Amino acid sequence: MIVTTTNAIEGRPVRQYLGIVTGEVIVGANLFRDLFASITDIVGGRSGKYENVLARARKEALAEMEEESHKLGGNGVIGVDLDYEVIGQNGSMLMVSASGTAVQV
Repeated sequence: MIVTTTNAIEGRPVRQYLGIVTGEVIVGANLFRDLFASITDIVGGRSGKYENVLARARKEALAEMEEESHKLGGNGVIGVDLDYEVIGQNGSMLMVSASGTAVQV
């Protein structure tokens, strides 16, 4: 499946627009990960644990979106937008959402 942030796929004309598809993933922040991330914030550097969680959530949201497109008969998703939000009490969870337009090319 071709997934792109652009509104067209070069060399592959859209034969049919199938509608908007989405994928959402919400991940909770782990207490130990938070502790180590706060230490990283103090001493500087990157928080590998958070980066791994963020990457996993992004991949899962995109996979959900692709699956929804596939169920509609699509073989591509164009105009993909990724959004990240901190939600929950005290910002304890992260939501990653992906949306786009399912198409047949």
